Amino acid sequence: MSSRNFLVTGLAFLGGLFLFIFFLILLGTFLLFKGRPSLPSGEKVGVVEIKGLISEADQILKNLRVFRKDRNVKAVVVRIDSPGGAVGASQEIYRELKRLASEKPVVASMGSVAASGGLYVALGAPKILASPGTLTGSIGVMIQIPNVSKLLEKVGIEATVIKSGPYKDTGSLFRPLTEEEKALLYETIKDVYEQFVTAISEARKIPREKILEFADGRVFTGKQAKAWGLIDDFGNLEDAILLAAEMAKIKGTPQVVYPAEEKLWLRWLMKEDFGSRLAALFAPFYLLQWP
Repeated sequence: MSSRNFLVTGLAFLGGLFLFIFFLILLGTFLLFKGRPSLPSGEKVGVVEIKGLISEADQILKNLRVFRKDRNVKAVVVRIDSPGGAVGASQEIYRELKRLASEKPVVASMGSVAASGGLYVALGAPKILASPGTLTGSIGVMIQIPNVSKLLEKVGIEATVIKSGPYKDTGSLFRPLTEEEKALLYETIKDVYEQFVTAISEARKIPREKILEFADGRVFTGKQAKAWGLIDDFGNLEDAILLAAEMAKIKGTPQVVYPAEEKLWLRWLMKEDFGSRLAALFAPFYLLQWP
């Protein structure tokens, strides 16, 4: 193939690739920002699902607010099947659930796992149901900071850091933590831990001293959680829906509605701060998570 033909082929390929990406962006814009489908009138119980790692709260908060403002949704069930996740995101959902519960009946339904941040979220609901074998608990906080300095040393990569203060690069991937930095991070972790314990005490009316007996990071079952007062009763998702309907005084079988499906990969694609999100994957991350 001549250099001219190679150039033409390359330009054609790049042009086609550009058009394909442009089409994806247009499609993503349409799917992300089209109006939420209208729901038939009548008394309903809304169900918001929280699945997997809780890394961000935006879409869950949006779903909760939509149900809070919808006059036809008389009660809300939050179905939690999560080992936990980021502290901030868990606290945001917890706070929004409390706001929702001040206006409508809210029930938290624990699935197979509702541990750490998953438990924190559930505390925002006045009523919590779980199965006897649900794995919950893991009350505590941790931070994971990888250290790749030895790997980079082997491949001949060295990082130069210019910083305004001694702790500005705490958590850097390029060096181990100092003892002073470990002490500072531990103080931060203790503060978040106390916030967790306080949330449990306020939501479940359990004395702090009693909470400390099991708030050591251990995972326990729904049966144990009920004995300690962390949940109200045993039940599956259907039981939670029926309880929410009863609390809302809905007569007969309640109509169950879910939020409009969100295309998460498109949301990721369309985010303006995609680069910062990618960089955040390697930043220090405070976790309410099991394991």
